[in-house]
Amino acid sequence: MVKHSGLVIACLLMLLGCSNPAQTSLYQRLGAEQGINAIVDGLLYQIEHDERIVHHFADSDIGRFRAMLAEQLCDLTGGPCQYSGSTMQESHTGFNITLADYDALVEGLIKVMQRQQISLADQNALLALLAPMYKDISYR
Repeated sequence: MVKHSGLVIACLLMLLGCSNPAQTSLYQRLGAEQGINAIVDGLLYQIEHDERIVHHFADSDIGRFRAMLAEQLCDLTGGPCQYSGSTMQESHTGFNITLADYDALVEGLIKVMQRQQISLADQNALLALLAPMYKDISYR
């Protein structure tokens, strides 16, 4: 009986290991395509209603911006996409983005993720992927 119990426990541990959230990509944990699109749409709403940063998007093609941001988030988080847009430096040249502007955008993104009840760990994982981009988009 002891041998069978050990085998049952080993099988259960293997099954639990297969469902370990750490083995699931951030893309999947964010809700895959539907979740990424919800984040992007929520962020666009936040930007539109944030007078601190909305002016940076006045001349933007919002449809293209939405598509490229969704594609970029999909790619960054381990989804099936490959980002095909411009580099962050190229797409932000001339915008004079300050740390305050960047922080306002991040604040909006955090609000969106909280509203969508994304776990704090997954919020932090996404923010950690995006944080290094500041050096490429900031005003010099």
